[in-house]
Amino acid sequence: MRVLFVAGFGPVLPDRGAGAALYVDALALPLDRDDDGYLHTARLPGVKHFAVWPLSQAARSCFGTDAWPEGVPVPQAWIEFDVDDVGAATAELAARGYSLLVAAREEPWGQTVTRLLGPEGLLVGITFTPWMRGDDARQDDDGPPIR
Repeated sequence: MRVLFVAGFGPVLPDRGAGAALYVDALALPLDRDDDGYLHTARLPGVKHFAVWPLSQAARSCFGTDAWPEGVPVPQAWIEFDVDDVGAATAELAARGYSLLVAAREEPWGQTVTRLLGPEGLLVGITFTPWMRGDDARQDDDGPPIR
């Protein structure tokens, strides 16, 4: 597998208010707020996408429910690596014995993603994010927010 770039990073928060207090109010990050409370930006120098991801949305993306399952470590943050071939990377991870939460699924916003929990509890995504590909490093400004 060949990682091309970090597609996104950010904390996963069970309390949306605490996230807004720190990342919007105290740090004054240029975060956009979606109707469902997802805070994100492609305007933070040095990162293609930074987002404060509510735990309920991470659970929905991984398990199809708003509640994170008991017995599965709750992630404190997420990171996504865009790779040259999500299908091959997914097969490689499965062959190495990693337990995949989501396997090469196309999300409604057009990103293809495989998700797993890293050994430290980080929610790791292996992705293909089409609007982040190309020569223009700011290309993702025109794309949908990743989650």
